Amino acid sequence: MAGVVFVDEQGGPEARRDLLARFLTDPDGDVFALTGLPEVVKGAVFARYSRSPSGVKDLLLDEFAEDLHDGVAERADALYERVFGDYGDDSVAQLGGAHVALEGISNVATKRIEWGRLAAYLEQSTRYIAYDRRVDGRYRYHREATIMAGPHAQRYEEVLDHLFDTYAASLPVVTAWVRERFPRDEATSERAWQAATRAKGLDLLRGLLPAATTANVGMFASGQAFESLLLRLSADPLAESRALGERLLRELRKVIPSFVARVDRPDRGHVWRDYLAATREDTRALAARHVIGPARPPDAPVALVDWWPRDPVDAEVALVTAALLPHVALPEEQLAEQVRTWPAEQRAEVLRAYVGERVNRRHRPGRAFERVVYRFDVLGDYGGFRDLQRHRMCTIEWQQLTTEHGYDTPPELVEAGVADAWHEAIGRAAALHRELVVDHPEEAQYAVPFAFRIRYSVQINARAAMQMLELRSTPQGHPQYRSIVQSMHRAIAEVAGHTAVAEAMVHVDHGSGDLERLESERALDRKRSADH
Repeated sequence: MAGVVFVDEQGGPEARRDLLARFLTDPDGDVFALTGLPEVVKGAVFARYSRSPSGVKDLLLDEFAEDLHDGVAERADALYERVFGDYGDDSVAQLGGAHVALEGISNVATKRIEWGRLAAYLEQSTRYIAYDRRVDGRYRYHREATIMAGPHAQRYEEVLDHLFDTYAASLPVVTAWVRERFPRDEATSERAWQAATRAKGLDLLRGLLPAATTANVGMFASGQAFESLLLRLSADPLAESRALGERLLRELRKVIPSFVARVDRPDRGHVWRDYLAATREDTRALAARHVIGPARPPDAPVALVDWWPRDPVDAEVALVTAALLPHVALPEEQLAEQVRTWPAEQRAEVLRAYVGERVNRRHRPGRAFERVVYRFDVLGDYGGFRDLQRHRMCTIEWQQLTTEHGYDTPPELVEAGVADAWHEAIGRAAALHRELVVDHPEEAQYAVPFAFRIRYSVQINARAAMQMLELRSTPQGHPQYRSIVQSMHRAIAEVAGHTAVAEAMVHVDHGSGDLERLESERALDRKRSADH
């Protein structure tokens, strides 16, 4: 680091403090942030924490001060090698991270990226960004090399171009219909009305977009999370994923090299990669051999297939026991025995206190609600799945995207007069998928529009369900996923019989939205007015 003044062992207190002030937000306090240091150095300092009686200040001064220059990363790299080699302490890789941008990747790939729990993601939204223009003469969708090198290349581009052409031609028509259907009132600004009606038009038409549609993803993760992601990508059957992993590894080596050093080592990363690929392919082969189809038509798009505890009283006992446990000195088993003997109203009293008055959906009770678990089987359109898949406190597993489950058509498109064009474009895409799946069973997913249904399983505890169901049922949410989470909420109460859990989710909205984004845009106007 250019300009750093180094301090030898004879440096006085003021000189030592000056050095600390360059790298700590409060050199005199006991709570401070590290700043102006490479991520690998921050991680290296904390790596010494667990095996040194010294604090960060002494570690920086005694072990790193003379090396706080351009070669500091080499010293930190060497420390990481010792920590990993001597102790196998993988948790060290949680102590540093990086921000990365992954741009122009398909919507199939974004789901691979966002599978990891221990990371933060922001993705370009098809609800707010129109895909009606070509960039350098081409629409924004992924052209998979294996498809483009074969006999389906021309037809692939023709069909996907037609999807985008239909989307682009329909957007002004549908937006005009929305604005006629929902005229601006005096309480709504022109800006808010324009934004809300435009979002409604984009919502109605996003089902035309194929899974190949490209997006940008911003991501922050620890070194450990990046290592896990890179291993998954390297074992993925899609060439796009594997190439993306290679590019990501190259860039991460420029900022956090020590954290990803094991990814492509033959004795580490390659072994892990081969393990992931082998278990996937072996399981897939057995599924093809043993599982008999076809699938039965579902009774409903959302089915609660399992839950625990099965008995509603057992669920209440589990919740109340967990709520009381931090406040007593009894063993859990003894406490649960007492709670089970209480009358229902006594248990309800505890739950009312534990849940409290939830003024807004961000007021959520504690981890006692994690004792109760649900598993749902969902068959919904790919567009809605993309939004629900990002809830990382769930365990979500999904099947391959296909056209065999049919697709959803918003009824508003019939009224707007674009339904015929919609069905014609989606029909072409379905025919292309049937052709591609013979030669490219994985890559055929790129041709499937968002409107087609995908089957996925959601396993979630009651506390995480409270967050997801309340967030995704808000009036500004997309109608497709709103209906899914509303059905989940009803199933918790009516199928599982867990009325206490369902009643605690007071901010689940069962209304039907018309102009979904309008209230959010009005709220933005109010905020801007208050700020000025």
